[in-house]
Amino acid sequence: MRRLLLPVCLLTAAVAVAACTGEPAPSRAGTVDDNTTMTLADSAEPATLNPVQGFAPEGGSRMYDGLVGYQADRTLRPVLATDLPQPSPDGKSWTVKLHQRVRFSDGSPLTAADIVAEYNAVLDPAGRSPLRPDFDMLAGVTAVDELTVRFDLSFPFPSFPTRLVLGVVPHTALAGPQPPGTGAYSVASWDKGKQLLLGLNKYYYGVPPKVVKVTVAFVPDDATRIQRLQSGAFDGIEVPPSEAVAVAKFDGVKVITEDTADYRAVTLPAGGPVTGDRAVRLALNFAIDRKELIGTALGGKGTPAYTPMPDSLPEFVDPQATYRYDSTAAGRILDQAGWVAGADGVRAKAGVRAAFTVGYPGGDLERRSVAQAFATQLRAIGFDVTAAPDAGAGSAQIVSGGNPFDPDLAVRSVLRTGGADNTTGYSDAAVDSALDTAHRATDPAARATAFRSAQRAYVGDPGLVTLAFVTHTYAVHDNWAGSVPVIEPAVHGPLTWGPWWNLETWTIR
Repeated sequence: MRRLLLPVCLLTAAVAVAACTGEPAPSRAGTVDDNTTMTLADSAEPATLNPVQGFAPEGGSRMYDGLVGYQADRTLRPVLATDLPQPSPDGKSWTVKLHQRVRFSDGSPLTAADIVAEYNAVLDPAGRSPLRPDFDMLAGVTAVDELTVRFDLSFPFPSFPTRLVLGVVPHTALAGPQPPGTGAYSVASWDKGKQLLLGLNKYYYGVPPKVVKVTVAFVPDDATRIQRLQSGAFDGIEVPPSEAVAVAKFDGVKVITEDTADYRAVTLPAGGPVTGDRAVRLALNFAIDRKELIGTALGGKGTPAYTPMPDSLPEFVDPQATYRYDSTAAGRILDQAGWVAGADGVRAKAGVRAAFTVGYPGGDLERRSVAQAFATQLRAIGFDVTAAPDAGAGSAQIVSGGNPFDPDLAVRSVLRTGGADNTTGYSDAAVDSALDTAHRATDPAARATAFRSAQRAYVGDPGLVTLAFVTHTYAVHDNWAGSVPVIEPAVHGPLTWGPWWNLETWTIR
């Protein structure tokens, strides 16, 4: 079968990386030549497969089911629950009934005790669950009977069911790195640093999948993944948007694109000598031509973004919370703040040059392109920005995040003072106040108004340069069928969201 060649620079990088890392190829049993097994590549290996410790926070896992789960249209459906959770009249408790005769992959039965233990583990400070901040409204969990659970809240929270997509594990395995689940697949083996092998869960309560074995190889280097897809080692991978056109020309390969709430942004450390200046943060947001950056760095696969609130939640988006591309306005802001251009064209203030580093993960072609495009554009306003792989923690960074299901989960953790994803020390009292109002609002209109107010306050005092919501781009050998479009969160890949989010329904063509 004819194979089209990779671009020379990409192929050379792939060969060099493969030679240096010595990454073993996965077994050919999971490739395009087999009708029942599939081999996929992921750019990042999870630190844990335990949902309590943060694995698959938006659901969509191969191995775990939540009480509820998202459908393709982003509405919730009952999964382990018999019906959608039901609120009390005062909105301060929610009751969930469980399906009978559901078993975990170790054969143990699902009961209310498992649900109670899991959510209490999330709440327990000693457990250090990264999800704990998202459950500040949850006061306690009670088993009403063996198959009924009641969640008691400290204040009414109408969107509480969005917190119940968390994969459920047995109460006897809460501390394990790969506990049993109730999903269609279970972990057969995990060779850390190399690959994860999934087999069928023999106790699965649903229709058994046609794909009976899934190998997920961990290959962080983009170029290497592409080369190995072309050689036939993989059935599917994620590809950088800028490489999608070339990969689409490979024989027997189709490219799948998914809209997302996954943003790319540049962090601006509040304690930095340059980025700590509010005027600098504001000017940088005006200085970036987001459409040009998307075209050059992302191959046109994305939409401009100004805050982390995604377009997939339009009722919560403030259309005025944007920045026009205006380098003249950016220069004026910097001039007024005392950042004056020197003889070399680089601005300085009180002896501090307008220079900083933007880091990105080594081997990540997409983020490298974004960092380089960002640095190039800022030269026009007198900034000396260096894009560097694996830069230190004190540097600005290209980061991702995003949730298309709930506005609270989309922005609160990254914009609020002390938020779990607020890594720069950013703090703004007006933003905090609006986010807190939205967090506790019970009226939908008041909630939407508060989220829009938070965005308006934020664009006057930004903590990031939010650049784009990227389009996720995947390459899949075209003998497979079953992909259903969905708007994806930032967390995605062969083990969570991505075109394989419904893998249990995939078939061979």
